[in-house]
Amino acid sequence: MNKNLNLNLTKVPKELKLILEIVKTENLSNISIELQYGIDWELFVELAIHHRLYPSLYLKLANIDYNWIPGKTVETLHNYYIKNTYKMLQLSGEMEQLSQLLLKNEVRPIFLKGPVLAADLYGDISMRTSGDLDILIPMNDLQRTNDLLESLGYKKDEYIQTVLNDWTWRHHHFTYYNSTKRIKVEIHWRLNPAPNKEPGFSELWNRKRKSNITFYPIYFLGKEDLFYFLVTHGARHGWSRLRWLLDIHQIMKQELDWDSINKLLRKFQATRIGGQSIILSSQLFNTTLNKNKHIFIKGKVPHRLAQEAVFYLENMVNLHTAPVSEHFAKYHSNHLFSLMSLSQKIIFLLSFLHPYYIDAETFPLPKNLHFLYYPLRPILWMWRRKKKQVLS
Repeated sequence: MNKNLNLNLTKVPKELKLILEIVKTENLSNISIELQYGIDWELFVELAIHHRLYPSLYLKLANIDYNWIPGKTVETLHNYYIKNTYKMLQLSGEMEQLSQLLLKNEVRPIFLKGPVLAADLYGDISMRTSGDLDILIPMNDLQRTNDLLESLGYKKDEYIQTVLNDWTWRHHHFTYYNSTKRIKVEIHWRLNPAPNKEPGFSELWNRKRKSNITFYPIYFLGKEDLFYFLVTHGARHGWSRLRWLLDIHQIMKQELDWDSINKLLRKFQATRIGGQSIILSSQLFNTTLNKNKHIFIKGKVPHRLAQEAVFYLENMVNLHTAPVSEHFAKYHSNHLFSLMSLSQKIIFLLSFLHPYYIDAETFPLPKNLHFLYYPLRPILWMWRRKKKQVLS
């Protein structure tokens, strides 16, 4: 471990530190006595579930004499592990069916996560959790894909409210749910929302790989593209679930073309994010740092961003369930801004000049007059602010 990259983890709960030690340590007898005592085992389980680390955690504990760990704790983790295994098997079958349906209808799907990612990174679909299937397709195939999913009983969640087509860049996926199968599918036309620039679909398709976990072909991202996606996705969520960081640890154990990764991160202004993820993975999971990786962690910025992400480990922040507390939401907003390069920050700030749907709610206009929201936006914004102050 590079001592010059040490992070301040003093406020991270002892229970989470123990989880990390178990997951990353080969010989669990080497775990310090200090970490074995004074543990809140209910919080231990809660953190394992929150961070989605319980599959790796349980498999480690299942093979040792855990007399210092309550049997009830291991039993609970075992139940979650079994439940997740069944879920991943179900998702594998659905993934194959969706791939076959889309390809036969001339839609090119790239599966981003789910069982295909678990098999690639861990060699076993039971060792990673997944709540849904994420599929990247060309943007001009969205309507066709919508019709195909509806034919299978999926219904679209119409939560995106848009004006002047801002959905195309402010958002990056639509959500579908099959109530009979209880499966959620996210259809992506981008890897991440703006202001990030990213590789085009054709580039990603040309570098795709084919998975062998199903009979029918399943396509997923090339190694270097997958590293880019995992880094940008995890950073965008503040690494608030350590499963995403364990993915980084696992992929960095593979043979990667680090020159290509360097070019990819530089081209799309994600070098600082790459450095952040490498530092976090090194400090929390003891990921090996060879000379190919040191280029990403030079300077103070990657280390500062990594330290900022420790906040999410100290507080067990859940960004996926509304409502998110005002304190956490404000911190996350500021952290996301700090992740951006200068040009990304400029583009992000300029995006506030583009009308939001709330402008249409504030002052409804016919669709053919929506262009008027551009000059009206500052006025509507000030009016809403003044109204809020009056109500307060």
